Amino acid sequence: MSDLVSLPEIERAAERLAGVALRTPLVPFPGAGDGALLVKAESLQPIGAFKLRGAYATIASLPEEQRERGVVTHSSGNHAQAVAYTARALGIPAVLVMPHTTPGVKVDACMALGAEIVYVEPTSQAREETAAKLAAAHGFTLVPPYDDARIIAGQGTAGLEIVQDRPDVDVVLVPVSGGGLISGVATAVKALRPEAKVIGVEPELAADARDSLREGRPVTWDAEKTGRTIADALRVQRVGDLPFAHMQAYVDGIVTVTEDDIRRTMRRLAREARLIAEPAGAVATAAYLYHRDELPAADTYVSILSGGNVDPALFLDVLR
Repeated sequence: MSDLVSLPEIERAAERLAGVALRTPLVPFPGAGDGALLVKAESLQPIGAFKLRGAYATIASLPEEQRERGVVTHSSGNHAQAVAYTARALGIPAVLVMPHTTPGVKVDACMALGAEIVYVEPTSQAREETAAKLAAAHGFTLVPPYDDARIIAGQGTAGLEIVQDRPDVDVVLVPVSGGGLISGVATAVKALRPEAKVIGVEPELAADARDSLREGRPVTWDAEKTGRTIADALRVQRVGDLPFAHMQAYVDGIVTVTEDDIRRTMRRLAREARLIAEPAGAVATAAYLYHRDELPAADTYVSILSGGNVDPALFLDVLR
């Protein structure tokens, strides 16, 4: 277990992120009872998603001469935007390998930040191979989206804040894609409040993390299968190896939500909590609203609203 990320590593990442990433608030969800559900609004980050934590903490930790050669990543949107934002802040080049199916709102944001974009087929293999080739050809440093200890430590700062702001938290609900966020958050939460439960949430149309924990090894889903969910940021085909090790050590279970649950939750977050969630950002709250019977009984729940970068046309459709 020695290769797992430690609390001091997460605390060091938090120091790097001071003044860069927002310390996002815990917003009470109206009608959920007295403090029963608090929403960690990562949609309020400068790039609209939690990914800034991992990307900035990782790139800022690189030696200067390595940093100056530039960075490359592969991502379906929010991590790409985080890398682009960080690169602009540090004045270095960034190349983003993105599936051609990425929502336009995310592509436009990356281009506005001055990054170069390379489009590929929407498979993990195409993304990873292209990014690796670019890194080798140009001397860029690869900044992985989730399967990396520095990324996990950066994302874990969200968990640090949750326990610091609500020391009595009982259950933390976290969206699962490649596993970087839930790995870091679970590590921080269990270190500071061992009795708290950490539950992963994913769409039932992309439930590879649930299958992985059941089978005791990372299980891969076809891109065609994961591509069916509205939650574009959760279409990763399998969790990373390092995140999976953290999940086995610290995560208490996985709950899946339907496409209808996700849409209804996006609508309720907007109307009742006045928070904009992209589909992936709504899944953790959806687990509380529509699958409460599958969650551990508790007094205080926190759901992480991981991002708010929703396609405007889709958002209008959901609000209807």
